Amino acid sequence: MKRKRYLVSVLILTLAILAHSQSVLKPNYGLKSHETLEILKIETTAGTTVVYLTVENRIEKGSFCADKNIYIVDQTGVKLKLLKASAIPVCPESYRFKSIGEKLDFRLTFPVLKSGNECVDLIEECSDNCFSFYGIVLDKNLNRELDEAFSLAEGGQSLQALEKFISLAEDNQNRNGITALLYFNIVKLAYETGNKVKAGEWYRKLNSPGVPGGRIYIEQLNLLGIRY
Repeated sequence: MKRKRYLVSVLILTLAILAHSQSVLKPNYGLKSHETLEILKIETTAGTTVVYLTVENRIEKGSFCADKNIYIVDQTGVKLKLLKASAIPVCPESYRFKSIGEKLDFRLTFPVLKSGNECVDLIEECSDNCFSFYGIVLDKNLNRELDEAFSLAEGGQSLQALEKFISLAEDNQNRNGITALLYFNIVKLAYETGNKVKAGEWYRKLNSPGVPGGRIYIEQLNLLGIRY
């Protein structure tokens, strides 16, 4: 009887842990600063948020490190400071790559995200070669839709991708962080397909005060020579 009670207790505890944990595999994002750095997974439990990343070396004698000043910024602007970096040195110590093409997988652990966050930023504050991700999508359903939209764009089906992004934007208005990501891709695709009128229309929407986080995307569009 005691053994049965123990097994039931373990099962209840396991289910409770699973109920408070969430994993998002290869989440989409709006912008990033480091070409070969990718997010593999974001895992949220009852106590922590862990970001799994990988970076590929592209140069001779390359190196990489994680600054102690790395934050997750949630939808309300609250900063969650890095608690622990695993499998990567903390700057000024650094990992020295042995060859071009070598990849380094590592983990960054933060305090737990409050429920309801659908989109966050990951920002390293340092003096040189800092990395950042803006508009990381945590909504699994939206990630599936975005996978389809980006797949169309990468497959050369730009017009279909544009239609998909516009549809998503119409269905996801006023979602902090997500709206700006969608508008940004609409502007880029419209501009690239020669539809300057539509590009200008969505550029002005992105640049309006009612779109939180839009400024960083406008700056990126301006760097690409897109300005209205």
